[in-house]
Amino acid sequence: MKTLPDHLRKGMKLVVVGCNPGERSARVGHYYAGRGNEFWSLLYESGVIPEPLTYNDDRRVVEFGIGLTDLVKRPSKGVDDLGREEFAEGRVLLAQKLEEYRPRVVAFNGKMVYERFSGRPCMLGLQKEKLYGAVVFVLPSTSGLNAKGSGVKMRYFKRLTAVLKRIGN
Repeated sequence: MKTLPDHLRKGMKLVVVGCNPGERSARVGHYYAGRGNEFWSLLYESGVIPEPLTYNDDRRVVEFGIGLTDLVKRPSKGVDDLGREEFAEGRVLLAQKLEEYRPRVVAFNGKMVYERFSGRPCMLGLQKEKLYGAVVFVLPSTSGLNAKGSGVKMRYFKRLTAVLKRIGN
């Protein structure tokens, strides 16, 4: 099964890092296409982007200074299908991308994604450390499988919007 291409450019204000493409996203060729995934509505309704987009528009996020990538590029049904070696390789590749593209903010879509990247536990929200000069923010996963309700997810997306406004466009 094919994977999703990165949507990255140098100097972006924000790069969102997902865990890995779900099978449906890989099949249709677009980020966050899974049924029940709230990513696109949260991105717009929180004010991160100025107009509503759907997964079919995922390439357009670069127009707003936003990039998309994944920690692991191999599609799977779920995170349990991914091996430790895939996360280890993903950490190296993601670090290279962040060093090359130098976004101002890196948002991890899911606490587990950041914990697999950093190798340590974290809390949701703004992190103390930076990555290659970028502010780090951890969002609750937008997956429909995440038990956190839409209100909790929206609260963190709005906090991300505030961070983006503070750093400027």
